[in-house]
Amino acid sequence: MDLLVTGIGQLVDFGAGGPSDPPEVVEDAFVWIRGGRVAARGPASEAPVEAAASARLDAAGGVVLPGLVDSHTHAVFGGTREHEFERRLAGATYQEIAAAGGGILWSVRDLRERSDDELFTLTAIRLAESVRWGVTTVEVKSGYGLTVEDELRSLRIARRLDQAQGLPRVLPTFLGAHAVPPEFAGDRAGYVHLVVDEMLPAVAGEGLARFCDVFCDEGAFTPDEAEAILGRALELGLGLKIHADEFAGLGGARLAARLGAVSADHLLAIDEAGIEALAGSSTVATLLPGTTFFLRLGRFAPARRLVDAGAVVALATDFNPGSSMTQNLLLMAAFGCCLMGLRVDEALRAVTRGGARALDREDLGTLAPGSAGDLAVFAVRDYRHLIYHYGVGHVTAVVRGGRPIGPVPGGRERPPHGWEGPEAAD
Repeated sequence: MDLLVTGIGQLVDFGAGGPSDPPEVVEDAFVWIRGGRVAARGPASEAPVEAAASARLDAAGGVVLPGLVDSHTHAVFGGTREHEFERRLAGATYQEIAAAGGGILWSVRDLRERSDDELFTLTAIRLAESVRWGVTTVEVKSGYGLTVEDELRSLRIARRLDQAQGLPRVLPTFLGAHAVPPEFAGDRAGYVHLVVDEMLPAVAGEGLARFCDVFCDEGAFTPDEAEAILGRALELGLGLKIHADEFAGLGGARLAARLGAVSADHLLAIDEAGIEALAGSSTVATLLPGTTFFLRLGRFAPARRLVDAGAVVALATDFNPGSSMTQNLLLMAAFGCCLMGLRVDEALRAVTRGGARALDREDLGTLAPGSAGDLAVFAVRDYRHLIYHYGVGHVTAVVRGGRPIGPVPGGRERPPHGWEGPEAAD
């Protein structure tokens, strides 16, 4: 399908430059997608003649961004855990709830009891909600199965979701090292061997995941255990990710940089050596402010320091039933600005180009010619309004690979927010 997007008030792209460089902004613009890829973009007066034969989408004067990239989620799960949320509000910590059999292990027991079709349907509904916020690509982790078969079926479900119509692109990550399951409670080494010797070869053999992740933190897996697991994953051709330095500074960020991981995620407890290591590497710092907010941890990852040091930063939702129950990626961008010291353009870069870098996809998070034909249309006049008017569903249309996947009822008839401003008379 060829698609010509016209009537763009502002076309905003983050394809070039570093984490703190300003975006490219084109007023009165077009985007032409041909064969699922961006063929051309720029001022409306420069649209190719041959683009006129394409299907059309009218942005109605709104802002167009590259499709947003949510580079860290745990979207394949069954039941929700509002009962634990209430306990946390009463003073229980995340670790206390986990020690009492809740947390990740509650979701493990729940997932094991559900059918593939039920898990597929539940996850599809949740990913459709992501589209409403302009998301066209979602990383989805396993990690709530923790047996060979349950981890494999979680990843098979993620593959089915990627092929489903009307949903974001799904990039799967194997997270068998999410927690030690109850049946291995007295044998941590045995479980690590299961991950290394059975799970990883099975995942790689079926081509079910692009990445292997490890929860390396206090109460989870040690740096030595993480390195053993990630080393085997690397041998099997998987990219590497690490849940690093969330609750305690164990050196996870430095480990990620040393191993050449595509991302180190969370980083609330990162130290200066970790910041320096990420800044001097290609490893992306994926920050998850929704988790800090939801768990009421009282501190956020040092986004400003990371950007100033030269590290590439991504912002993601960490969507999961226990510590960040939201699919609103633009809200994470607002947190990045208001709670973590980022500029508006830096935060939007972090949910587009930064997220793409955290998934090792140079064709995502940009509208440069040749990139994936993913974009989102917003009923705002100025891209800064997306953060200024936070928590609001500004999206009117979402396109993945040149095909609309997220029509919003009445969206194209909505005037862009901001027309009533001082420039309205112009």
